[in-house]
Amino acid sequence: MASDTATRKREALKTRFTPLRTRMAGLRAVLRRALFSRLALGILTANLVALGFLALGTLALTENRTGLIDAKVDSLTSQADIIRNVITETAVEGAPEPILNTRLAAEVLARLYVPAGTRALIYDRDGRLAADSYLSAGRVSVELLPPPGERDLGGALTGSWRGLRDFIGGFFLSEAERDARERSLAEEIGLAQTTGDPVAGIRRGPQGERVVSVTLPIAPVQTVVGSVTYESYDYDALIAADRLAILPYLGFAALIIVAFGALLAVRIAGPVKRLSDAARSVQLAGGRRVPMPDFSRRKDEIGDLEQAFRAMTDALYDRLDAIESFAADVAHEIKNPLTSIRSAAEVLVKAKDAAARERLVALIQKDVGRLDRLITDISNASRLDAELARDSVAPVDLARLLRDIIRVYVDGERCGERQLVLDADPGAMVLGREEPLGRVFTNLIDNALTFSPQGGTVRMTVRRAGGARGRLLVTVEDEGPGIPPEALETIFQRFYTQRPAGAAFGTHSGLGLAIVRQIVSAHGGTIHAENRHPEGSGARFVVELPSVS
Repeated sequence: MASDTATRKREALKTRFTPLRTRMAGLRAVLRRALFSRLALGILTANLVALGFLALGTLALTENRTGLIDAKVDSLTSQADIIRNVITETAVEGAPEPILNTRLAAEVLARLYVPAGTRALIYDRDGRLAADSYLSAGRVSVELLPPPGERDLGGALTGSWRGLRDFIGGFFLSEAERDARERSLAEEIGLAQTTGDPVAGIRRGPQGERVVSVTLPIAPVQTVVGSVTYESYDYDALIAADRLAILPYLGFAALIIVAFGALLAVRIAGPVKRLSDAARSVQLAGGRRVPMPDFSRRKDEIGDLEQAFRAMTDALYDRLDAIESFAADVAHEIKNPLTSIRSAAEVLVKAKDAAARERLVALIQKDVGRLDRLITDISNASRLDAELARDSVAPVDLARLLRDIIRVYVDGERCGERQLVLDADPGAMVLGREEPLGRVFTNLIDNALTFSPQGGTVRMTVRRAGGARGRLLVTVEDEGPGIPPEALETIFQRFYTQRPAGAAFGTHSGLGLAIVRQIVSAHGGTIHAENRHPEGSGARFVVELPSVS
Protein backbone atom coordinates (compact mmCIF):
# COMPACT_ATOMS: atom_id res chain seq x y z
CA MET A 1 0.00 0.00 0.00
CA ALA A 2 2.80 2.39 0.91
CA SER A 3 4.53 1.63 -2.39
CA ASP A 4 1.33 2.34 -4.37
CA THR A 5 0.81 5.61 -2.50
CA ALA A 6 4.38 6.74 -3.23
CA THR A 7 3.96 5.81 -6.90
CA ARG A 8 0.75 7.81 -7.18
CA LYS A 9 2.44 10.82 -5.53
CA ARG A 10 5.31 10.65 -8.00
CA GLU A 11 2.91 10.40 -10.93
CA ALA A 12 0.90 13.35 -9.57
CA LEU A 13 4.08 15.41 -9.28
CA LYS A 14 5.06 14.49 -12.84
CA THR A 15 1.62 15.46 -14.10
CA ARG A 16 1.74 18.76 -12.22
CA PHE A 17 5.15 19.75 -13.61
CA THR A 18 4.56 18.46 -17.16
CA PRO A 19 3.33 21.87 -18.51
CA LEU A 20 6.32 23.60 -16.88
CA ARG A 21 8.74 21.12 -18.44
CA THR A 22 7.02 21.59 -21.80
CA ARG A 23 7.36 25.37 -21.58
CA MET A 24 11.01 25.09 -20.53
CA ALA A 25 11.73 22.76 -23.44
CA GLY A 26 10.06 25.25 -25.80
CA LEU A 27 12.07 28.10 -24.28
CA ARG A 28 15.31 26.15 -24.74
CA ALA A 29 14.41 25.49 -28.38
CA VAL A 30 13.65 29.19 -28.97
CA LEU A 31 16.89 30.29 -27.30
CA ARG A 32 18.93 27.71 -29.22
CA ARG A 33 17.40 28.80 -32.52
CA ALA A 34 17.84 32.49 -31.76
CA LEU A 35 21.23 32.60 -30.03
CA PHE A 36 23.07 30.25 -32.38
CA SER A 37 22.21 32.13 -35.56
CA ARG A 38 24.52 34.32 -37.61
CA LEU A 39 22.35 37.36 -36.99
CA ALA A 40 22.53 36.84 -33.23
CA LEU A 41 26.30 36.38 -33.50
CA GLY A 42 26.51 39.65 -35.43
CA ILE A 43 24.43 41.49 -32.81
CA LEU A 44 26.53 40.21 -29.92
CA THR A 45 29.79 40.82 -31.80
CA ALA A 46 28.82 44.41 -32.66
CA ASN A 47 27.87 45.15 -29.05
CA LEU A 48 31.01 43.56 -27.63
CA VAL A 49 33.24 45.33 -30.18
CA ALA A 50 31.65 48.63 -29.13
CA LEU A 51 32.32 47.74 -25.50
CA GLY A 52 35.89 46.81 -26.43
CA PHE A 53 36.50 50.23 -27.96
CA LEU A 54 35.00 51.81 -24.86
CA ALA A 55 37.27 49.73 -22.66
CA LEU A 56 40.34 50.63 -24.73
CA GLY A 57 39.41 54.29 -24.53
CA THR A 58 38.98 54.03 -20.77
CA LEU A 59 42.33 52.27 -20.38
CA ALA A 60 43.97 54.84 -22.64
CA LEU A 61 42.60 57.65 -20.50
CA THR A 62 43.97 56.00 -17.38
CA GLU A 63 47.35 55.87 -19.11
CA ASN A 64 47.56 59.64 -18.98
CA ARG A 65 46.07 60.68 -15.70
CA THR A 66 47.17 64.30 -15.70
CA GLY A 67 46.12 64.92 -12.12
CA LEU A 68 47.99 61.88 -10.88
CA ILE A 69 51.14 62.83 -12.80
CA ASP A 70 51.06 66.43 -11.59
CA ALA A 71 50.59 65.33 -7.97
CA LYS A 72 53.40 62.82 -8.32
CA VAL A 73 55.76 65.38 -9.87
CA ASP A 74 54.95 67.93 -7.15
CA SER A 75 55.62 65.38 -4.42
CA LEU A 76 58.92 64.26 -5.99
CA THR A 77 59.95 67.88 -6.55
CA SER A 78 59.35 68.72 -2.91
CA GLN A 79 61.38 65.75 -1.69
CA ALA A 80 64.16 66.36 -4.22
CA ASP A 81 64.30 70.02 -3.16
CA ILE A 82 64.75 69.00 0.48
CA ILE A 83 67.62 66.71 -0.45
CA ARG A 84 69.16 69.40 -2.65
CA ASN A 85 69.05 71.95 0.17
CA VAL A 86 70.61 69.52 2.63
CA ILE A 87 73.35 68.60 0.17
CA THR A 88 73.99 72.23 -0.61
CA GLU A 89 74.42 73.07 3.08
CA THR A 90 76.59 70.08 4.04
CA ALA A 91 78.38 68.65 0.99
CA VAL A 92 79.21 71.69 -1.14
CA GLU A 93 82.70 73.09 -0.38
CA GLY A 94 85.15 75.64 -1.73
CA ALA A 95 85.27 79.32 -2.47
CA PRO A 96 85.10 81.25 -4.63
CA GLU A 97 84.42 78.21 -6.90
CA PRO A 98 82.29 75.60 -5.10
CA ILE A 99 82.53 71.85 -5.71
CA LEU A 100 80.48 68.85 -4.59
CA ASN A 101 82.07 66.60 -1.97
CA THR A 102 80.76 63.23 -3.20
CA ARG A 103 81.81 61.40 0.02
CA LEU A 104 79.84 63.78 2.22
CA ALA A 105 76.93 63.70 -0.24
CA ALA A 106 76.77 59.90 0.03
CA GLU A 107 76.90 60.05 3.84
CA VAL A 108 74.14 62.68 3.94
CA LEU A 109 71.94 60.72 1.55
CA ALA A 110 72.44 57.57 3.60
CA ARG A 111 71.06 59.35 6.69
CA LEU A 112 67.99 60.68 4.83
CA TYR A 113 64.77 58.69 4.59
CA VAL A 114 63.78 57.65 1.09
CA PRO A 115 60.44 55.76 0.95
CA ALA A 116 60.12 52.37 -0.72
CA GLY A 117 59.23 52.63 -4.41
CA THR A 118 61.32 55.79 -4.80
CA ARG A 119 64.99 56.35 -5.44
CA ALA A 120 67.30 59.34 -4.93
CA LEU A 121 70.42 59.80 -7.07
CA ILE A 122 73.14 62.46 -6.74
CA TYR A 123 75.45 63.29 -9.66
CA ASP A 124 78.48 65.58 -9.83
CA ARG A 125 78.97 68.30 -12.42
CA ASP A 126 80.45 65.76 -14.90
CA GLY A 127 77.37 63.54 -14.70
CA ARG A 128 79.08 60.81 -12.63
CA LEU A 129 77.00 59.07 -9.96
CA ALA A 130 78.00 60.31 -6.50
CA ALA A 131 75.35 58.71 -4.29
CA ASP A 132 72.48 56.25 -4.67
CA SER A 133 69.76 55.70 -2.03
CA TYR A 134 69.41 52.09 -3.15
CA LEU A 135 73.10 51.41 -2.42
CA SER A 136 72.95 53.38 0.84
CA ALA A 137 69.95 51.37 2.07
CA GLY A 138 71.38 48.07 0.90
CA ARG A 139 68.49 47.42 -1.47
CA VAL A 140 69.02 44.90 -4.26
CA SER A 141 66.98 44.71 -7.45
CA VAL A 142 65.98 41.09 -8.13
CA GLU A 143 65.02 39.91 -11.61
CA LEU A 144 64.27 36.30 -12.54
CA LEU A 145 65.97 35.13 -15.72
CA PRO A 146 64.64 32.32 -17.92
CA PRO A 147 66.53 28.99 -18.01
CA PRO A 148 69.40 28.88 -20.51
CA GLY A 149 68.28 28.18 -24.05
CA GLU A 150 64.62 29.05 -23.42
CA ARG A 151 62.75 32.09 -24.65
CA ASP A 152 61.50 34.54 -22.07
CA LEU A 153 57.84 34.30 -23.11
CA GLY A 154 56.65 36.40 -20.18
CA GLY A 155 59.16 39.12 -21.02
CA ALA A 156 58.13 39.05 -24.68
CA LEU A 157 54.46 39.40 -23.76
CA THR A 158 55.25 42.20 -21.32
CA GLY A 159 57.26 43.99 -23.97
CA SER A 160 54.45 43.61 -26.51
CA TRP A 161 51.91 44.94 -24.02
CA ARG A 162 54.11 47.91 -23.18
CA GLY A 163 54.60 48.66 -26.87
CA LEU A 164 50.83 48.57 -27.48
CA ARG A 165 50.26 50.66 -24.36
CA ASP A 166 52.75 53.30 -25.44
CA PHE A 167 51.31 53.36 -28.97
CA ILE A 168 47.73 53.95 -27.77
CA GLY A 169 48.74 56.33 -24.99
CA GLY A 170 50.88 58.34 -27.37
CA PHE A 171 47.78 59.74 -29.06
CA PHE A 172 46.85 61.51 -25.82
CA LEU A 173 50.30 62.95 -25.04
CA SER A 174 51.50 66.45 -25.74
CA GLU A 175 54.74 67.10 -27.62
CA ALA A 176 56.63 67.84 -24.39
CA GLU A 177 55.33 64.65 -22.77
CA ARG A 178 56.39 62.57 -25.79
CA ASP A 179 59.87 64.13 -25.64
CA ALA A 180 60.10 63.33 -21.93
CA ARG A 181 59.11 59.71 -22.54
CA GLU A 182 61.89 59.25 -25.10
CA ARG A 183 64.53 60.99 -22.91
CA SER A 184 67.16 58.93 -21.09
CA LEU A 185 68.32 59.59 -17.53
CA ALA A 186 71.67 60.88 -18.76
CA GLU A 187 69.95 63.31 -21.10
CA GLU A 188 67.69 64.45 -18.28
CA ILE A 189 70.68 65.11 -16.01
CA GLY A 190 72.56 66.90 -18.76
CA LEU A 191 69.57 69.08 -19.57
CA ALA A 192 69.04 70.06 -15.92
CA GLN A 193 72.72 70.91 -15.35
CA THR A 194 72.99 72.79 -18.64
CA THR A 195 69.90 74.95 -18.26
CA GLY A 196 69.95 75.18 -14.47
CA ASP A 197 66.18 74.50 -14.44
CA PRO A 198 64.28 71.55 -13.01
CA VAL A 199 63.48 68.78 -15.47
CA ALA A 200 60.50 66.49 -14.76
CA GLY A 201 58.43 63.93 -16.66
CA ILE A 202 57.72 60.28 -17.28
CA ARG A 203 60.44 58.33 -19.02
CA ARG A 204 61.16 54.68 -19.72
CA GLY A 205 63.25 52.71 -17.26
CA PRO A 206 65.88 50.09 -18.13
CA GLN A 207 63.25 47.34 -18.46
CA GLY A 208 60.73 49.47 -20.32
CA GLU A 209 58.79 50.38 -17.17
CA ARG A 210 57.60 53.94 -16.69
CA VAL A 211 59.46 56.10 -14.19
CA VAL A 212 58.26 59.44 -12.88
CA SER A 213 61.46 61.43 -12.52
CA VAL A 214 62.46 64.89 -11.28
CA THR A 215 66.00 66.25 -11.65
CA LEU A 216 67.02 69.46 -9.81
CA PRO A 217 70.38 71.15 -10.36
CA ILE A 218 72.59 71.81 -7.26
CA ALA A 219 73.69 75.36 -7.89
CA PRO A 220 74.90 77.50 -4.97
CA VAL A 221 75.84 81.00 -6.05
CA GLN A 222 74.62 80.36 -9.63
CA THR A 223 77.25 77.65 -10.16
CA VAL A 224 76.02 74.13 -10.97
CA VAL A 225 78.08 71.59 -9.04
CA GLY A 226 75.80 68.58 -9.52
CA SER A 227 72.20 67.45 -9.55
CA VAL A 228 69.65 65.50 -7.52
CA THR A 229 67.36 63.02 -9.30
CA TYR A 230 64.34 61.67 -7.49
CA GLU A 231 62.50 58.78 -9.14
CA SER A 232 59.25 56.94 -8.43
CA TYR A 233 58.61 53.44 -9.75
CA ASP A 234 55.02 52.97 -8.58
CA TYR A 235 53.28 54.74 -11.49
CA ASP A 236 52.55 51.46 -13.32
CA ALA A 237 51.23 49.96 -10.09
CA LEU A 238 48.90 52.94 -9.56
CA ILE A 239 47.60 52.69 -13.13
CA ALA A 240 47.13 48.93 -12.73
CA ALA A 241 45.16 49.53 -9.54
CA ASP A 242 42.94 52.00 -11.39
CA ARG A 243 42.36 49.46 -14.12
CA LEU A 244 41.52 46.75 -11.64
CA ALA A 245 38.99 49.11 -10.11
CA ILE A 246 37.44 49.68 -13.57
CA LEU A 247 37.33 46.00 -14.54
CA PRO A 248 34.26 45.10 -12.43
CA TYR A 249 32.30 47.88 -14.11
CA LEU A 250 33.44 46.72 -17.53
CA GLY A 251 32.49 43.17 -16.63
CA PHE A 252 29.07 44.30 -15.47
CA ALA A 253 28.66 46.30 -18.68
CA ALA A 254 29.63 43.20 -20.69
CA LEU A 255 27.00 41.14 -18.87
CA ILE A 256 24.37 43.80 -19.54
CA ILE A 257 25.36 43.98 -23.21
CA VAL A 258 25.28 40.20 -23.57
CA ALA A 259 21.89 40.05 -21.85
CA PHE A 260 20.41 42.77 -24.05
CA GLY A 261 22.10 41.25 -27.10
CA ALA A 262 20.50 37.91 -26.28
CA LEU A 263 17.15 39.67 -25.87
CA LEU A 264 17.59 41.36 -29.25
CA ALA A 265 18.56 38.02 -30.75
CA VAL A 266 15.43 36.40 -29.35
CA ARG A 267 13.29 39.30 -30.53
CA ILE A 268 14.90 39.68 -33.97
CA ALA A 269 17.03 36.71 -34.97
CA GLY A 270 14.51 34.14 -33.72
CA PRO A 271 11.54 35.45 -35.75
CA VAL A 272 13.73 36.01 -38.81
CA LYS A 273 15.00 32.42 -38.54
CA ARG A 274 11.42 31.13 -38.27
CA LEU A 275 10.41 33.17 -41.31
CA SER A 276 13.39 31.87 -43.30
CA ASP A 277 12.55 28.28 -42.29
CA ALA A 278 8.94 28.83 -43.36
CA ALA A 279 10.07 30.30 -46.70
CA ARG A 280 12.34 27.29 -47.23
CA SER A 281 9.43 24.99 -46.41
CA VAL A 282 7.29 26.78 -48.99
CA GLN A 283 10.00 26.16 -51.56
CA LEU A 284 10.17 22.45 -50.73
CA ALA A 285 6.42 21.93 -50.30
CA GLY A 286 5.74 21.59 -54.03
CA GLY A 287 2.67 23.82 -54.02
CA ARG A 288 1.26 22.53 -50.74
CA ARG A 289 0.19 25.34 -48.41
CA VAL A 290 2.59 25.84 -45.50
CA PRO A 291 1.42 27.85 -42.46
CA MET A 292 3.45 30.97 -41.80
CA PRO A 293 4.53 32.07 -38.29
CA ASP A 294 2.10 34.55 -36.79
CA PHE A 295 3.70 37.82 -35.63
CA SER A 296 0.64 39.97 -36.24
CA ARG A 297 0.68 41.22 -32.64
CA ARG A 298 4.07 42.83 -33.17
CA LYS A 299 3.81 46.46 -34.27
CA ASP A 300 7.38 46.72 -35.55
CA GLU A 301 9.34 45.84 -38.68
CA ILE A 302 9.28 42.12 -37.84
CA GLY A 303 5.48 42.24 -37.84
CA ASP A 304 5.55 44.12 -41.16
CA LEU A 305 7.96 41.52 -42.57
CA GLU A 306 5.67 38.68 -41.48
CA GLN A 307 2.66 40.38 -43.07
CA ALA A 308 4.65 40.90 -46.27
CA PHE A 309 5.73 37.24 -46.25
CA ARG A 310 2.16 36.13 -45.64
CA ALA A 311 0.81 38.35 -48.44
CA MET A 312 3.54 37.13 -50.77
CA THR A 313 2.91 33.44 -50.06
CA ASP A 314 -0.87 33.92 -50.32
CA ALA A 315 -0.38 35.61 -53.69
CA LEU A 316 1.91 32.75 -54.72
CA TYR A 317 -0.63 30.12 -53.68
CA ASP A 318 -3.42 32.03 -55.42
CA ARG A 319 -1.30 32.20 -58.56
CA LEU A 320 -0.59 28.46 -58.38
CA ASP A 321 -4.30 27.76 -57.92
CA ALA A 322 -5.10 30.08 -60.82
CA ILE A 323 -2.53 28.34 -63.04
CA GLU A 324 -3.92 24.94 -62.11
CA SER A 325 -7.48 26.10 -62.75
CA PHE A 326 -6.42 27.79 -66.00
CA ALA A 327 -4.72 24.62 -67.19
CA ALA A 328 -7.85 22.58 -66.43
CA ASP A 329 -10.07 25.11 -68.24
CA VAL A 330 -7.73 25.20 -71.24
CA ALA A 331 -7.71 21.42 -71.44
CA HIS A 332 -11.50 21.35 -71.30
CA GLU A 333 -11.95 24.07 -73.94
CA ILE A 334 -9.44 22.51 -76.35
CA LYS A 335 -10.98 19.10 -75.89
CA ASN A 336 -14.34 20.16 -77.37
CA PRO A 337 -13.13 21.12 -80.89
CA LEU A 338 -10.70 18.21 -80.88
CA THR A 339 -13.55 15.82 -80.10
CA SER A 340 -15.64 17.36 -82.87
CA ILE A 341 -12.74 17.10 -85.33
CA ARG A 342 -12.09 13.47 -84.42
CA SER A 343 -15.74 12.53 -84.79
CA ALA A 344 -16.00 14.30 -88.16
CA ALA A 345 -12.81 12.61 -89.35
CA GLU A 346 -14.10 9.16 -88.38
CA VAL A 347 -17.40 9.76 -90.19
CA LEU A 348 -15.62 11.28 -93.22
CA VAL A 349 -13.84 8.00 -93.93
CA LYS A 350 -17.17 6.17 -94.14
CA ALA A 351 -19.16 8.85 -95.97
CA LYS A 352 -20.06 7.94 -99.59
CA ASP A 353 -22.10 11.00 -100.51
CA ALA A 354 -20.02 13.92 -101.86
CA ALA A 355 -22.30 16.47 -100.26
CA ALA A 356 -21.94 14.79 -96.87
CA ARG A 357 -18.17 14.74 -97.25
CA GLU A 358 -18.17 18.46 -98.08
CA ARG A 359 -20.24 19.18 -94.98
CA LEU A 360 -17.86 17.15 -92.83
CA VAL A 361 -14.78 18.89 -94.31
CA ALA A 362 -16.41 22.29 -93.70
CA LEU A 363 -17.13 21.26 -90.11
CA ILE A 364 -13.51 20.18 -89.62
CA GLN A 365 -12.23 23.46 -91.07
CA LYS A 366 -14.57 25.42 -88.83
CA ASP A 367 -13.39 23.54 -85.74
CA VAL A 368 -9.75 23.98 -86.77
CA GLY A 369 -10.36 27.73 -87.08
CA ARG A 370 -12.07 27.74 -83.69
CA LEU A 371 -9.14 25.81 -82.22
CA ASP A 372 -6.68 28.26 -83.78
CA ARG A 373 -8.54 31.27 -82.31
CA LEU A 374 -8.76 29.56 -78.95
CA ILE A 375 -5.02 28.81 -78.86
CA THR A 376 -4.24 32.39 -79.91
CA ASP A 377 -6.41 33.84 -77.14
CA ILE A 378 -4.93 31.43 -74.60
CA SER A 379 -1.42 32.42 -75.66
CA ASN A 380 -2.27 36.11 -75.33
CA ALA A 381 -3.81 35.57 -71.89
CA SER A 382 -0.80 33.58 -70.66
CA ARG A 383 1.64 36.27 -71.84
CA LEU A 384 -0.36 39.09 -70.33
CA ASP A 385 1.25 39.00 -66.86
CA ALA A 386 4.75 39.07 -68.34
CA GLU A 387 3.83 41.97 -70.62
CA LEU A 388 2.31 43.97 -67.77
CA ALA A 389 5.42 43.42 -65.64
CA ARG A 390 7.81 44.29 -68.48
CA ASP A 391 6.17 47.44 -69.86
CA SER A 392 6.96 50.72 -68.12
CA VAL A 393 4.14 52.94 -66.89
CA ALA A 394 3.57 56.50 -68.09
CA PRO A 395 0.73 59.06 -68.01
CA VAL A 396 -1.98 58.08 -70.51
CA ASP A 397 -4.65 60.48 -71.82
CA LEU A 398 -7.81 58.33 -71.85
CA ALA A 399 -9.78 60.78 -74.02
CA ARG A 400 -7.09 60.75 -76.70
CA LEU A 401 -6.73 56.95 -76.45
CA LEU A 402 -10.47 56.38 -76.92
CA ARG A 403 -10.63 58.84 -79.84
CA ASP A 404 -7.79 56.94 -81.56
CA ILE A 405 -9.58 53.63 -81.04
CA ILE A 406 -12.88 55.03 -82.42
CA ARG A 407 -11.03 56.38 -85.48
CA VAL A 408 -9.61 52.91 -86.18
CA TYR A 409 -13.10 51.34 -85.97
CA VAL A 410 -14.66 54.00 -88.20
CA ASP A 411 -11.88 53.98 -90.80
CA GLY A 412 -11.90 50.19 -90.92
CA GLU A 413 -15.71 50.06 -91.19
CA ARG A 414 -15.82 47.69 -88.26
CA CYS A 415 -18.91 49.36 -86.79
CA GLY A 416 -21.31 48.45 -89.60
CA GLU A 417 -24.42 50.61 -89.27
CA ARG A 418 -23.75 51.20 -85.55
CA GLN A 419 -22.40 54.47 -84.15
CA LEU A 420 -19.62 55.10 -81.63
CA VAL A 421 -20.11 58.19 -79.45
CA LEU A 422 -17.53 59.55 -76.96
CA ASP A 423 -18.11 62.12 -74.21
CA ALA A 424 -14.89 62.69 -72.24
CA ASP A 425 -13.63 65.25 -69.76
CA PRO A 426 -10.43 66.89 -71.02
CA GLY A 427 -7.17 66.08 -69.30
CA ALA A 428 -8.34 62.72 -67.91
CA MET A 429 -4.93 61.12 -67.22
CA VAL A 430 -4.09 57.76 -65.69
CA LEU A 431 -0.69 56.26 -64.89
CA GLY A 432 -0.49 53.04 -66.84
CA ARG A 433 0.52 51.17 -69.98
CA GLU A 434 -1.13 52.45 -73.14
CA GLU A 435 -1.19 49.21 -75.16
CA PRO A 436 -2.87 47.03 -72.47
CA LEU A 437 -5.34 49.82 -71.68
CA GLY A 438 -6.12 50.03 -75.40
CA ARG A 439 -6.83 46.30 -75.37
CA VAL A 440 -9.28 46.83 -72.47
CA PHE A 441 -11.41 49.34 -74.34
CA THR A 442 -11.08 47.48 -77.65
CA ASN A 443 -12.50 44.34 -76.04
CA LEU A 444 -15.31 46.31 -74.40
CA ILE A 445 -16.20 48.07 -77.68
CA ASP A 446 -16.13 44.74 -79.57
CA ASN A 447 -18.41 43.25 -76.97
CA ALA A 448 -20.82 46.23 -77.15
CA LEU A 449 -20.90 46.18 -80.98
CA THR A 450 -21.66 42.48 -80.94
CA PHE A 451 -24.75 42.92 -78.78
CA SER A 452 -25.98 46.25 -80.21
CA PRO A 453 -28.56 46.00 -83.04
CA GLN A 454 -27.97 47.50 -86.49
CA GLY A 455 -28.47 51.26 -86.29
CA GLY A 456 -27.76 51.22 -82.53
CA THR A 457 -25.29 53.40 -80.67
CA VAL A 458 -22.37 52.51 -78.39
CA ARG A 459 -21.71 55.36 -75.96
CA MET A 460 -18.50 55.91 -74.05
CA THR A 461 -17.96 58.46 -71.29
CA VAL A 462 -14.94 59.52 -69.24
CA ARG A 463 -15.76 61.34 -65.99
CA ARG A 464 -13.93 62.27 -62.83
CA ALA A 465 -15.04 60.77 -59.53
CA GLY A 466 -14.07 62.19 -56.16
CA GLY A 467 -13.27 65.78 -57.08
CA ALA A 468 -10.56 67.26 -59.22
CA ARG A 469 -8.13 64.57 -58.13
CA GLY A 470 -9.14 61.02 -57.37
CA ARG A 471 -10.42 58.38 -59.75
CA LEU A 472 -11.73 58.26 -63.29
CA LEU A 473 -14.92 56.45 -64.36
CA VAL A 474 -15.03 55.12 -67.94
CA THR A 475 -18.34 53.63 -69.09
CA VAL A 476 -19.15 51.67 -72.26
CA GLU A 477 -22.89 51.30 -72.95
CA ASP A 478 -24.76 49.39 -75.65
CA GLU A 479 -28.40 49.06 -76.71
CA GLY A 480 -28.47 45.29 -76.64
CA PRO A 481 -30.68 42.91 -74.65
CA GLY A 482 -28.68 43.40 -71.45
CA ILE A 483 -27.10 40.85 -69.14
CA PRO A 484 -29.02 38.36 -66.99
CA PRO A 485 -28.71 39.41 -63.34
CA GLU A 486 -27.15 36.07 -62.37
CA ALA A 487 -24.44 36.51 -65.03
CA LEU A 488 -23.28 40.04 -64.12
CA GLU A 489 -20.19 38.59 -62.38
CA THR A 490 -19.94 35.29 -64.21
CA ILE A 491 -19.19 36.95 -67.54
CA PHE A 492 -15.72 37.90 -66.23
CA GLN A 493 -14.78 34.26 -65.71
CA ARG A 494 -12.46 32.56 -68.18
CA PHE A 495 -14.07 30.73 -71.13
CA TYR A 496 -17.54 31.90 -70.18
CA THR A 497 -19.41 33.19 -73.20
CA GLN A 498 -23.01 34.27 -73.75
CA ARG A 499 -23.59 35.43 -77.31
CA PRO A 500 -26.72 37.00 -78.80
CA ALA A 501 -29.19 34.89 -80.76
CA GLY A 502 -27.98 34.09 -84.26
CA ALA A 503 -24.25 34.52 -83.46
CA ALA A 504 -22.02 31.83 -84.93
CA PHE A 505 -20.95 29.19 -82.42
CA GLY A 506 -17.27 28.98 -81.60
CA THR A 507 -16.32 32.44 -82.86
CA HIS A 508 -15.48 33.65 -79.32
CA SER A 509 -13.18 32.06 -76.75
CA GLY A 510 -14.75 33.64 -73.64
CA LEU A 511 -11.42 35.15 -72.56
CA GLY A 512 -12.03 38.76 -73.57
CA LEU A 513 -13.69 40.05 -70.40
CA ALA A 514 -11.38 37.96 -68.20
CA ILE A 515 -8.39 39.66 -69.85
CA VAL A 516 -10.08 43.06 -69.37
CA ARG A 517 -10.46 42.52 -65.61
CA GLN A 518 -6.89 41.26 -65.33
CA ILE A 519 -5.48 44.38 -67.03
CA VAL A 520 -7.69 46.77 -65.05
CA SER A 521 -6.71 45.10 -61.74
CA ALA A 522 -3.01 45.37 -62.69
CA HIS A 523 -3.53 49.15 -63.02
CA GLY A 524 -5.07 49.43 -59.57
CA GLY A 525 -8.63 49.74 -60.88
CA THR A 526 -11.91 47.86 -60.86
CA ILE A 527 -14.52 46.87 -63.43
CA HIS A 528 -18.12 45.73 -63.09
CA ALA A 529 -21.12 45.20 -65.32
CA GLU A 530 -24.68 46.45 -64.88
CA ASN A 531 -27.85 46.94 -66.90
CA ARG A 532 -28.90 50.42 -67.98
CA HIS A 533 -32.61 49.81 -67.35
CA PRO A 534 -34.37 47.91 -64.57
CA GLU A 535 -36.04 45.55 -67.02
CA GLY A 536 -32.56 44.36 -68.07
CA SER A 537 -32.08 45.99 -71.45
CA GLY A 538 -28.81 47.63 -72.43
CA ALA A 539 -25.53 46.68 -70.80
CA ARG A 540 -23.09 49.07 -69.18
CA PHE A 541 -19.47 48.28 -68.26
CA VAL A 542 -17.94 50.66 -65.68
CA VAL A 543 -14.14 50.88 -65.41
CA GLU A 544 -12.69 52.79 -62.45
CA LEU A 545 -9.01 53.81 -62.64
CA PRO A 546 -6.80 56.01 -60.41
CA SER A 547 -6.27 59.52 -61.80
CA VAL A 548 -2.94 61.36 -61.91
CA SER A 549 -4.27 64.83 -62.74
